[in-house]
Amino acid sequence: MATATRAPAGRPTPAGGTPGGRRRRSLLQRRQARTAWLLALPFLLLFAAFTVGPVFASLFMSFTDMRSTDVRTPFAVDLAGFDNYTALFQDELFRKVAVNTAIFVVVGVPLTMVLALAAAVGLNRITRLKAFFRLGYYLPVVTSIVAVAVVWRFLLQPDTGPINQLLSVAGIDGPDWLGDPSLALPSLIVMATWRNLGTLMVIFLAGLQTVPRELLEAAEVDGAGRWQRFRHVTLPLLRPVLLFGAVITGVGYLQVFEEPFVMTNGGPLNATRSVSYYIYDQFSFGNYGYAAAASYVLFVAIVVMTVLQFRLLRPKA
Repeated sequence: MATATRAPAGRPTPAGGTPGGRRRRSLLQRRQARTAWLLALPFLLLFAAFTVGPVFASLFMSFTDMRSTDVRTPFAVDLAGFDNYTALFQDELFRKVAVNTAIFVVVGVPLTMVLALAAAVGLNRITRLKAFFRLGYYLPVVTSIVAVAVVWRFLLQPDTGPINQLLSVAGIDGPDWLGDPSLALPSLIVMATWRNLGTLMVIFLAGLQTVPRELLEAAEVDGAGRWQRFRHVTLPLLRPVLLFGAVITGVGYLQVFEEPFVMTNGGPLNATRSVSYYIYDQFSFGNYGYAAAASYVLFVAIVVMTVLQFRLLRPKA
């Protein structure tokens, strides 16, 4: 006859342990959780005070007519509802700067990604001086944007700029790159592409190095050419990296401010004025509620653009 065996007292049983052991583990987990929250509390308080609080305050401000008037009456606040948002889209200047920003994003993001991917593919194939070329491409990223903009403003000068001087050697009369309304915005796009190319190049290069060589060799054995291997093997595997690069570049380009502020002051004829520049101007004029409304319109545009990028570039199941 079989006899039942009992686990020695104090030792965990296969069912999950003794009641005393489970209580001790539960008590230890609660203590660890309290310790973790206690350590995170200073950050949470600072985050609530300097991030969450201002976000909700600015959202409320966008529904008010908060503005600065004079020294004796610093602020005059009235509840405005959606009047600020309605006035924004009736403002011809806001529509102009919205179009400028859209062009900057629609042209600049694909251009930056294509050039960065081409540079990453080229660097991935070389074996010597790879670190040197990486540094060369990435150096503009870590350089102050103001310094970069000042240098480019000098390069694009119509009379003394090196670019037009080189064109004059070839017998070409160089245009006024930053003074012509039809050329000023494309010039800023080229400068922004050059400056941000290094960031995406490093990201894409890291993604290229994760592509399994076995897949490329198998495609080559099957008769696929270099372009076919890149299109049908490499690019599908890079979709998460491409998505990340598109999102961070698009968000940055939607908030473009320093380039027009330093190089063109928003001109000529508001041809390079961006939404961020417009918000800066409204805040400087004391139209705080109006500026807050414009900020949240820009926020919605960022969210919509990011959702579209996720739908277009997310990895396929």
